[in-house]
Amino acid sequence: MMTTLLIANRGEIACRIIRTAKAMGLRTVAVHSDIDRNARHVREADTAIDLGGAKPADSYLRAERIIEAAIDAGAQAIHPGYGFLSENARFARLCEENGLVFIGPPATSIAAMGSKSAAKALMEKAGVPLVPGYHGDNQDCESFRVAAEKIGYPVLLKAAAGGGGKGMKVVEREADLAETLASAQREAQSAFGDARMLVEKYLLQPRHVEIQVFADRHGHCLYLNERDCSIQRRHQKVVEEAPAPGLSPELRRAMGEAAVKAALAIGYVGAGTVEFLLDARGQFYFMEMNTRLQVEHPVTEAITGLDLVAWQLRVARGEPLPITQAQVPLNGHAIEVRLYAEDTRNDFLPASGTLSLYREPAPGPGRRIDSGVTEGDEVSPFYDPMLSKLIAWGENREEARLRLLAMLADTAVGGLRTNLAFLRRVLAHPAFAGAQVDTGLIARHGQELLPPAEELGVGFWQLAGQAWLLSDAERRRHDDPGSPWSARNGWRAAMPSETVLHLSCHDQRSRFRLTATPGVSHRLEGQVLIVQHGPQRLEYRTIRRDDTVYLQWRGEWYPLRRVDPIAEQKDAHRPAGGMTAPMNSSVVRILAEPGQQVEAGTALVVLEAMKMELNIRAPHAGTVKALLCSEGELVSDGALLVELESTDGAA
Repeated sequence: MMTTLLIANRGEIACRIIRTAKAMGLRTVAVHSDIDRNARHVREADTAIDLGGAKPADSYLRAERIIEAAIDAGAQAIHPGYGFLSENARFARLCEENGLVFIGPPATSIAAMGSKSAAKALMEKAGVPLVPGYHGDNQDCESFRVAAEKIGYPVLLKAAAGGGGKGMKVVEREADLAETLASAQREAQSAFGDARMLVEKYLLQPRHVEIQVFADRHGHCLYLNERDCSIQRRHQKVVEEAPAPGLSPELRRAMGEAAVKAALAIGYVGAGTVEFLLDARGQFYFMEMNTRLQVEHPVTEAITGLDLVAWQLRVARGEPLPITQAQVPLNGHAIEVRLYAEDTRNDFLPASGTLSLYREPAPGPGRRIDSGVTEGDEVSPFYDPMLSKLIAWGENREEARLRLLAMLADTAVGGLRTNLAFLRRVLAHPAFAGAQVDTGLIARHGQELLPPAEELGVGFWQLAGQAWLLSDAERRRHDDPGSPWSARNGWRAAMPSETVLHLSCHDQRSRFRLTATPGVSHRLEGQVLIVQHGPQRLEYRTIRRDDTVYLQWRGEWYPLRRVDPIAEQKDAHRPAGGMTAPMNSSVVRILAEPGQQVEAGTALVVLEAMKMELNIRAPHAGTVKALLCSEGELVSDGALLVELESTDGAA
């Protein structure tokens, strides 16, 4: 009998599994790394066990330690969530050997589909169309070079044991293959403990359509419609929707039946997803099968009314599927977005730091939020940067899209960069609104979706100044209601009515005079700044956290801080030729040494953050003057890594 469930994961998926498990009367056990000891999934579980370490290899990828934790906690079953050990056949076998129920397919099914290379061979044998590629055992660079030349550039390198865009890189030309392959192998090893790769033809502007399948232990398998996951950056999904726009019933049936055939061929049990590339002609090609629950499963739940985690647990207990294929619902439309901690204007580099502000939209009919964080949490550089998922359902696609836009408008995040404004631009873009979706949408409309940071003008700073002063007065009034300094009437002893302010916002600074404008008034009502200009009334959301005021302006949140102009004079005396870390990260490799002559573009240091690698390259030709980091070291955003002296001797 299953009474206690251990969740071998973290973040929003752990919280989501805990929610359903508790609703089914199960006791829940969380596991956590050293730095996750106060994380939300730990707080929401009935009990928690420390795995130690910080990096995944030292915590969430320690299979034997997780098995030991489950036994110590009296758990009968382990749910792996997604990522980490969810598609690890060895871990599934360890569960079985120790008398634990693995909430997922048999180890044999994971082994068959967990290796993308083996899965391709199996699908080829079954007659499912494949993208041209190489899925062989030889993993040396020369084998990939020969295969890529035969396939034709551009090609796509993919981690054989992975997913989620980790270890996936496009190679445009042969000269870049060796370096890109080495980087992809390191990413794959770090994320999945397996560096094996495959290579495929990189199709231009296809759609990414996947089929949700579900099988029980009694030989029954069905598909729960499809999802379109074409909106991606760095080969990782950003927006998902169900059903796929414009898919005919005939094509849905053909893809669904192919997916079920694949699942039955490997004796599949539980929830799985068969992913296809779909071209403009309606021809689909098998990509891979994910033998686990998917990040985007909520959109399938929204259009079917089913709880897939509850289905997983019931199937694991030996129960049959409760419905037949003909009974699978398809009601309305659902869209999901992934809220990431990342800098969209800096090539989507992951961000880490303290969530000094985090406010989710209110749930309600057609509105769902799956999150794994709360305000005040630390977002570390060791794990995936996803904070939460926002899901909207509607009677049709447009209703779901508008509802999700409203949810994003009600979301507030501060303390680190996020993709919040970018998500709003994607959903509001005419191409997405018109369902003109494919994997190249973001790149094709990059100028509109990823505009450069604008120079904040006088209008913004005047509004920011009012928000700052009114918020500051409100705080003083709250702290000392009897003080004249907290009065709202603008009176100041022996001082002019105008105020000189020094404020900062992101990387911009402004010194300006804030003066009263005839006929215009400003007041703060709760967390709304109201500007009254004659009959016209404008509202701006304003939230204060400690010494930062967050102002929502033109759909984005701007952090405002008061600047001490004298203190800011101190600059860090950093060498002009210094290269710094663009994010909190760990140093994976050092590729240069002091005194080395390098050309512009030479990779000098390799960093890793949130399962992604980044090369620090020489901005110009020169001599490496000093290396200020070491392999394995944790470095902070802005830390000086390398001093490079240009060829002419100038730093």
